[in-house]
Amino acid sequence: MLGFADYWAQSDAIGRVVALVLLAMSVSAWALILWKTWLLHRARRGLLRAVPAFWAAAGVPEGRQALLNFDTEQVALPLLDAATAPTQTATLDAAGKSESRLTRRLRDALHAVLARLQFGQVVLASIGATAPFVGLFGTVWGIYHALLSISAAGNITIEKISGPVGEALVMTAAGLAVAIPAVLAYNVFGKMVAACEADLEGFAHDLRDLLDPA
Repeated sequence: MLGFADYWAQSDAIGRVVALVLLAMSVSAWALILWKTWLLHRARRGLLRAVPAFWAAAGVPEGRQALLNFDTEQVALPLLDAATAPTQTATLDAAGKSESRLTRRLRDALHAVLARLQFGQVVLASIGATAPFVGLFGTVWGIYHALLSISAAGNITIEKISGPVGEALVMTAAGLAVAIPAVLAYNVFGKMVAACEADLEGFAHDLRDLLDPA
């Protein structure tokens, strides 16, 4: 903390902007990590309870009520609603085969649910990929700025150089501290989304077999 305070005190506007960018990246990453951990945990737990409850129901209306009770994040319910939605007459949707219409509706609903579950993944990946380079730029700029100040003061010694250089290296460490949690969270969330996707695809396939009049 002392090194960062010294870096902030001795840095110029560009160095401080780099520090603020890293701070914004860190806040954004941790906000996404906490929110997506809560979201995906609830979605996964709800799926494991809702899908068996649906198939244990006496009929589709009772199954929908079971989804309402257990599907807390409503990731499976949109598939059922899309599959059972009434078809508007005099449209291309109505002109197509019922099997194709059902498949298309389930596919679109599945894509919408997955897009909601994957929200924020690009931000985490971008932070994990760019934060180390932002921190490295802050270090290089800090060293450059420190050397200019020392050179202007004259009487250059290794003792006068090592202090500012060491303080500038804090930005590299800060960049890694921002990037590592983002990368780890991206990988963990990717695995959780893939598990939800597999369950939803299976549910959509079974729904198609159940509701297809052919």
